[in-house]
Amino acid sequence: MRCLLAGAFALLSGLASPFGASAEPPAVKVGCLFPLTGPGGLYGRDSAVAVQMALDDLSALAVSDYPQLDVKIADTRSKALRSVQIAQSFIEEDEIDFLCGVVSSSIARAVSAKALKHEVFFIGTDHASPSLVSEDLHPYYFRVSNDTRQSMLAGAKYIAENHRLADRPLRIAFVGPDYEYGYQAWEDLRAFLDQQDVDYEVSGEYWPKLFETDYTLYLQQLTTSSSDIVVSGHWGLDLVTFVKQAGQFDLFEEAQFMNFDAGANYEIFAELGNDMPLGLVLSARHHVNWPPTERNTDFVNAFHARAGRYPSYAAQGAYAGVWAIAEAVRHAEDASNKDHIRAALEGLVLPLPEDPKGFMSTMDPASHQLLQVQAIGRTMFNNRYPPATVQLGDWSVYFPPDSWPKLNQGVSAD
Repeated sequence: MRCLLAGAFALLSGLASPFGASAEPPAVKVGCLFPLTGPGGLYGRDSAVAVQMALDDLSALAVSDYPQLDVKIADTRSKALRSVQIAQSFIEEDEIDFLCGVVSSSIARAVSAKALKHEVFFIGTDHASPSLVSEDLHPYYFRVSNDTRQSMLAGAKYIAENHRLADRPLRIAFVGPDYEYGYQAWEDLRAFLDQQDVDYEVSGEYWPKLFETDYTLYLQQLTTSSSDIVVSGHWGLDLVTFVKQAGQFDLFEEAQFMNFDAGANYEIFAELGNDMPLGLVLSARHHVNWPPTERNTDFVNAFHARAGRYPSYAAQGAYAGVWAIAEAVRHAEDASNKDHIRAALEGLVLPLPEDPKGFMSTMDPASHQLLQVQAIGRTMFNNRYPPATVQLGDWSVYFPPDSWPKLNQGVSAD
């Protein structure tokens, strides 16, 4: 189904903005939590645009059994306490049927606990920590975007296929944010490298604080670490700042730089422009130029027509979240029957813009994690999506395993 243009989209001001409302009482109430302002504001604003796109696509369908959705979006400002208060208000005052959204994994854990307490479904559309679908997993939480564990599995396979050394172990260093997201990504990557029988040694671990502004000390140590590969766990403005400052050193000449989860987010390319080095190995949860399908092209172009910019990965996650809710209620036939909703979400199959031809994103019923394809590429010149002048190419594509990977189980090298 192609994204349909239904006129300009205007973000309403205030704490919560209603989307999809009509004269008829809504069948399903959804409360989404996104940062519309502050450090993560772009992700929230992109998500809001994509929510409206999904609602317009649903309303354009001739199929009558899709539910009517009444979606409200609240600005969390990336604040944990504010997010929990908003979730509480959505549940108690708005009497929502579903929570959705959240960018930060630490905030998502707090919101997920609130959802469990009140037995309200929470559809995660952005945050990526594996803890949400492992130790924190509960019957009301489901995630519809890729997580770091799937990204690190693909990254380990990429290293195993392309960077084994015959005469000595690979020397791999990691630099990432000093909080759960970074720790989990590095732990997962090492576990999957071991499962892939990669002979490597750790040449350094570096943990700058989140939203660091000066990476000089870390770059000095990385440049002299004699690493073959430097894996980054940074995202957003942290990665932009790191790459800009790394240009003053010889890091990209001394080692192969890789970032398997958020390095190729479109906003990184747009912000860096000509300062984005060529030849870096990166990936993201959605790409504007992959897969080269009509569906993805339509999604990217429709987003640009509405927002005047190309979408960050967060947009496709929010789009998936609205569709997941609509599909679950359609199959359950009653939003109030939580057992039927849960069964529908556990059996969810969604055709999404990020899916390559012949594949559809599928929910793993045991972990409540959507299983998706991961595409890893190299940065090269491409000015088709301004203001970015670089995109990925030379793709390596990794299909997910049959179930969400656990660190103590083997995984296929396919």
